[in-house]
Amino acid sequence: MTRRATGRGRTTRGTGATGRGSGPGRRPGARPAPRRGPGDPARRQRWLIVLAALVLTVFVGRLVQVQVVQGAALASEAQQDRLVTQVTPAHRGDVLDRDGTVLATSVDRYTIIADQESIQNFRGNSRHDADGEPVQDGALGIAQLLGPVLGEPKETLAAKLNGEDRYVKLKEGVVPEVQRAVAELDLRVYIRTELSSKRTYPSGAVAGPILGYVNSEMDGQGGVEAAFDDVLAGTDGTRTFERGRDGVPIPGSEIESVPAVPGQDVRLTIDGDVQWKAEELLDEAVRDTGAAYGMAIVHDLRTGEVLAMADSGGVDPNDRSTAAVADGSRAVSVVFEPGSTGKVISAAAALEGGYWEPTDQFEVPDTYTVDGETFRDSHSHPVERWTLAGILAQSSNTGTVMMGQEIPFAVRYDYLRKFGFGERTALGMAGESAGLLPDEDIDDVENRTPYTILFGQGVAVSAMQATQVFSTIANGGVQMPATLLDGTQTADGVLTDADPGEGTRVVSEETAADVLTMLEAATSEEGTGSAAQVPGYRVAGKTGTAQMFENGGTTYMASYIGVAPADDPRYTVSVFLRSPRSSIYGGVVAAPVFSELMGFTLRKEGVPPSTEPVDQFPLTW
Repeated sequence: MTRRATGRGRTTRGTGATGRGSGPGRRPGARPAPRRGPGDPARRQRWLIVLAALVLTVFVGRLVQVQVVQGAALASEAQQDRLVTQVTPAHRGDVLDRDGTVLATSVDRYTIIADQESIQNFRGNSRHDADGEPVQDGALGIAQLLGPVLGEPKETLAAKLNGEDRYVKLKEGVVPEVQRAVAELDLRVYIRTELSSKRTYPSGAVAGPILGYVNSEMDGQGGVEAAFDDVLAGTDGTRTFERGRDGVPIPGSEIESVPAVPGQDVRLTIDGDVQWKAEELLDEAVRDTGAAYGMAIVHDLRTGEVLAMADSGGVDPNDRSTAAVADGSRAVSVVFEPGSTGKVISAAAALEGGYWEPTDQFEVPDTYTVDGETFRDSHSHPVERWTLAGILAQSSNTGTVMMGQEIPFAVRYDYLRKFGFGERTALGMAGESAGLLPDEDIDDVENRTPYTILFGQGVAVSAMQATQVFSTIANGGVQMPATLLDGTQTADGVLTDADPGEGTRVVSEETAADVLTMLEAATSEEGTGSAAQVPGYRVAGKTGTAQMFENGGTTYMASYIGVAPADDPRYTVSVFLRSPRSSIYGGVVAAPVFSELMGFTLRKEGVPPSTEPVDQFPLTW
C-alpha cells in the first residue's frame, strides 16, 4: 500500500491561514475570492437602489393621491383660498315731497384702506412726491405720495401705515374727487378704496322727525326711513373673483357678478312749503306762550294725505348726535286726553242714534251731578238755555253730560272705536301709539269715567287720531286711511301712484253735515274758537283744553282742530300746545296758529274762497 503524503493537517491549517476560499477543483496557485462583508460596494449599491425605489414609490403614490384622488378637491380648496367676494352697496332711494323736492338722498363716499404687510415691500424707485423729493421705500414713501391727497402730514400717515395688518382704515367719508386722486397714484397693491354711501337731508330740520335717519349699515331708523325701508333700501350686489398673494385681482378670474338693484324713490304726500310754515308757526307759538312743545297736522280730508306733520324745535337728521333724531314725530307717538275736541264724537253719536237733534233745548247749569258724580264747566255761569248746537259751541262739560247720559255706555264706547280711538292709524310710522281706552266694562266698575269720555277725558289719543275725527265729519262721515305715501319711482323713472285705500263710513252723511254745521257755530263770534277764523273762508272747528297729570302735578294740552272751507271742506288743520304758560285755553293759544296755517295752506293749494252763506242752527232758545 502506498503511503499518502501527510499534508492534511497542513492543508487544513493552510486553508485556515492561506487557503481561504479554496476548495475541491480549485487550480493550484489561484488567488482566493474576496469575502463579501458589510462594506461591500455592490451590496451597498443594491440597498441604495431598493431605498430609492421605496422613496420613488412613496412620491409616486403621493403624486397619484394629490393629482388623481384628491386633485379636484385640492384645486377647489386652493381656488377658494384665492376667491374674494366684494359687496356692491345698492343705492338707497331718495325721499321726495309731493312736488319732487328732495328731502333725503344718498351720495357716494369712499373709505381708504391700507395693506400694511404689502406696504413693507413698496419701493420708491425713481418716483418723486408733490414737492419734487425722491420717494422713499416702505411706509414713508407711501405717505409722501398719499399724504397731500388726504390732507394729512406724511409723518402722521406713515405711522398709520407701519405694521402687519392687511386691513387698516385710513380715512372714511372721502368724496369722489379725492378717491380719483388716490387712484391716480397707482398704489392699488398697497392702498385701495371701498365704496360706501352717506345719507344727507338737504332741507335740514324741515320734516326731520317725519323722515327719521339711517344708521351706519344704511338701515332705516325711525320715521319714513324705517316705515319704507324695504322700498328705499334696494338689494346689494356682489362680485366674486380670484386675487393673488399681493391682493390684486387676477385678470380674467371673475367667477360671478350680481349687479346691485337700486332702491326706489319714495314720494311723500308732504308739501315742503306747508311743512316749513307749520314748523315756523309752532316755534313762534312755543316762544310766545312758553309751551313745552307744539304739534300741527295738515290733512287732506278727501284723500287721507298728510300735507304736514310738524313738531316744534326742529330736529335735523343730518345731526346724529341728538337722541331726538330717532324719536319720530310726537304727532303719532305722544298720547294725551283730547279734551273738548272729543265732544265731537259724543255729538255725532247723539245725532246718529236718534237720541237728540241739533235744535233740542237744554237748561245748562255750570255744575251738574249724575250717578253721584259731579261735573263742572270750565268757568262759572248761570243756568243757560242752550240748544245742543249751543252746548257744542260753548264747549260745556255739564251740557255734554246732560245730553250724553241718554246714550247707553256701550254706544258711547262703540263710537270711540268707530272714529279710530284705541288703534293705530294707517300711517304705519315707527313708534306710533294706538292710544288708550278704558275697559269696555268700566261702567260696571265705577261711575265717573263713563261720563268723562263724553267730553274727552278718560281716554288718550295721538294728534293724528284726534285730527282724523274732524276729517271724517267733514268728509261726509267717511274716514279715509291716513297716508304719507304719494307714490314710488324706480331708478329708470317709472312712477307708481300709491293706492289710497278704501274709506270707511262711520256716520251717515246727514249726521256729518249737521255736526259740521254745529262746529261752524263754534268758530263764530258766539263760540269759543272765534280766533280760528280765516278771512274769506268759512271755518268749522273746536277748541280743546285737556288736563294732563304727570310727576304728581297737573298740566294742560291746549288745542284747536278745524276744517275749511266749511261749505266745501278740503283740509283739516290741528294745532296742539303742551303746557302753555300764557293761557291754558286752546281758543286763546292754538286757534290763532290754526288761522295762519290754514290760511297759508288754502292759498298755497289754490282753494277758492267760500261763496255759500252760513246757515247755522240756533244756539239758544
